[in-house]
Amino acid sequence: MNSFSSGKPRVRFAPSPTGFLHVGSARTFIFNWLYARHNGGTMILRLDDTDVERNTDASVNSIFEGLKWLGLGWDEEYKQSQRIDLHRQMAESIFQRGLAYRDFTPAHTGDSERSGAQGTWLFNPGMRELSREESDRRAAAGEPFALRFRVPREGGHPDGGKKVRFADAVYGEQEKAAADIEDFALLLSDGMPTYHLASCADDADLRISHIIRGQDHLSNTYKHVLIFEAAGFTPPRFAHLPLLVAPDGTKLSKRRHGPVVSVTTYRDAGFLPEAFINFLCLLGWSPKDDRENLSLQELTAAFSLEGINRSNAVVNFKEAAAIPVVESGAPPLVIPSNARDLGVASAEDTFDPKALWLNAEHIRGLAIEDLSQRLLPVVQETYPHVTPEKMLHITPLIRERIKLLRDVLTAADFFFVAQLPPYDPAELIPQKGDAAMALKVLQRAKGVLPGVEFKHDPLDQALRAAAQELGVKAGQMFQPIRVAVCGRKNAPPLFETLEVLGKETTVARIDQAISRIG
Repeated sequence: MNSFSSGKPRVRFAPSPTGFLHVGSARTFIFNWLYARHNGGTMILRLDDTDVERNTDASVNSIFEGLKWLGLGWDEEYKQSQRIDLHRQMAESIFQRGLAYRDFTPAHTGDSERSGAQGTWLFNPGMRELSREESDRRAAAGEPFALRFRVPREGGHPDGGKKVRFADAVYGEQEKAAADIEDFALLLSDGMPTYHLASCADDADLRISHIIRGQDHLSNTYKHVLIFEAAGFTPPRFAHLPLLVAPDGTKLSKRRHGPVVSVTTYRDAGFLPEAFINFLCLLGWSPKDDRENLSLQELTAAFSLEGINRSNAVVNFKEAAAIPVVESGAPPLVIPSNARDLGVASAEDTFDPKALWLNAEHIRGLAIEDLSQRLLPVVQETYPHVTPEKMLHITPLIRERIKLLRDVLTAADFFFVAQLPPYDPAELIPQKGDAAMALKVLQRAKGVLPGVEFKHDPLDQALRAAAQELGVKAGQMFQPIRVAVCGRKNAPPLFETLEVLGKETTVARIDQAISRIG
């Protein structure tokens, strides 16, 4: 038998373009990529696009958009639809070996059909036992047929005969009686290959050594083992990944759970790709030392198939936030940065808390220059006038205050606007103070600040001295100024904020606050 499982591994990710890139599909891609890179192997992207009725350009674009955002790349790329002749050649090879037969039956109907123990269709004896001469005659006459695999049944005894076996790197030894497997189609009556045939033909031709895919394909593998062996190939090694499930235990579904299971939703919400990769890796896999916050390099070094769990992994998004999508390739859900203010689900109300925590940790781990470059496009969508230089000064003030890149629009909005939105003048009143104290503080600040150099230390010294002169505590001095320039109490450190805002804006906003409280 031909073998393609020696040497360095060759793995593939083979999505079908029938919807947006699902988080489960992204995890499959990532696990394949990590296995290839850990072992010095080859990562292949193969678009399984032979289902012409369900494929859409929007879905193809979504898959490539999502993979491009992840930034991992691949070494070889193929489209299954360009390899139809190869699939037919394998089918013909299996047929010529007597391991497949033509089925001229229009549909699975009739008293002569055989069913399994659970009533599942197995085969039509009249077609399976048709002589080669009669089969050739009917085919030559133009009668349409499907080509079916002749599953070995060894005397027709349902409890005995051949067993189909394979070892799975995650789920262990697997076995099924061949008598319980239907004579599945290899080619449809229009000559198009089925998923089973096309997948195996491509895997054999591309010398795939390890098939790493979702657990929902585990039952297909018995058929694939039969195809590989019938075509004269040693089957690749298999590793099936545990399913990703919703909080209620149901399998994550594009149709049921909507955009919250789309990769581009996480991109548009402001996740870092490296944090999203980190999060997905922890859904069904764990390193030996149980670390959680891992860089891509650390994930690559630690990854192994032995670390994959058998139990399904729960994505703890909020079910109420899942918005169904009916059309394939529909746009992803975008979470407004001020969602709660608008009365809709915020990021905290939508995404898995661990995903948010990991993203915040990765944000804090970025160099200021790197984070600033990632924040700038988000900011410039709303505030196109913001320069890279200004963003670089703002970034260190908010790095600890954001969980998602889009949080910059609420954490730092007062840096970008010419005029603050309306706020409650009562916010200007300091703790254990009154409106008169707030007014006195603001008036004093208005008088002092024009003559101060707008750097941290001079601002600190000048405002503390002013507080002492007024007989108020430093905190009572700072709060009215903070609210006056930021529009709220919860804001970055005051002196750094004033330095970035600049003297003109600071004094103008203090003047406006005086008019509000007066």
